[in-house]
Amino acid sequence: MKELDSELPSEDEDKNQTVINRIRQIAWTVIIAIFAFAMGVGGGYWQWGQDETAEWKQQTEMAALYEQVNPKDGYALPVSYGDLGPRMIEAGVIDYDAFMGALSRGGDAVSNRQIDIMKQGSDEQIVITPENAHFLLNYFWAVGLANRNSILTDGAMVQYSEGQIETFASTGGWTLATKPVTEIYASMDLISLTPEQQARVVDVASAVYRPCCNNPTLFPDCNHGMAMLGLLEWMASNGATVDEMFEAAKYVNAFWFPQQNLEMAMYLKANQKMEFKDADARMIVGAQFSSGSGFAAVHQNLQTSGILPQAPQQGGSCGS
Repeated sequence: MKELDSELPSEDEDKNQTVINRIRQIAWTVIIAIFAFAMGVGGGYWQWGQDETAEWKQQTEMAALYEQVNPKDGYALPVSYGDLGPRMIEAGVIDYDAFMGALSRGGDAVSNRQIDIMKQGSDEQIVITPENAHFLLNYFWAVGLANRNSILTDGAMVQYSEGQIETFASTGGWTLATKPVTEIYASMDLISLTPEQQARVVDVASAVYRPCCNNPTLFPDCNHGMAMLGLLEWMASNGATVDEMFEAAKYVNAFWFPQQNLEMAMYLKANQKMEFKDADARMIVGAQFSSGSGFAAVHQNLQTSGILPQAPQQGGSCGS
């Protein structure tokens, strides 16, 4: 690992970086629309016109779809941060300087609020936004990795590891700790679940996929899967219903995989005349759309239909 930054960004730098991040995302949305227009996309919902009015209309429609996928004001989860951050730092699951340094080097603005969340804990409701999506990915990655739960101790991670639990991306990839990952894995009673709450977690985790692979959250072998597991456990322990957990997974996945979910929104609009915001969460996060092979089929359909040309590759990937 590279040497850590000696200082965290100032408050002004935080604000500047937040603005830059938002500009990048808006620009990317417009670029896709312009790129598709320039390639001569035709047919169906994306019947591109020849004049500036039609072009502007299509750009506006694309931006509206993106707003459904990644709302500018974020998506509010029915939980607060609690004291998970301080407890994980104290236990060595998170090396505070390494954690914050990784965010800074990755181009994320580290806010005073996030510093408080990690050092002191917070009763603030969690709202995922484009600006804090990476922070929450790493935060809940650590939660899922460290929390002692039968999904980790008796499930697919153990069954397929052949005794080398550190070989997965979600385990060996966690380098932001003060201890070896083998000492961290399922080592803390971070989250207490009743049998009924555990059943809810298993129910949802078995049906929530991510576009980087074909495994459900019940087999959290990458960072996104492990982070989703941690989030679902935390939500269940705070009384969230199965429906609330699926809905949260829909939007959290969308912030972690923005390009892929924008394409899902395009597919739904073009083929099923359905808005992303109205789509059933279980369907969106299920294997049909959100698994690696499911998303590949969606992407291929868009290209075959002439709706989407070869677009720049962005979005989440394992280990990011």
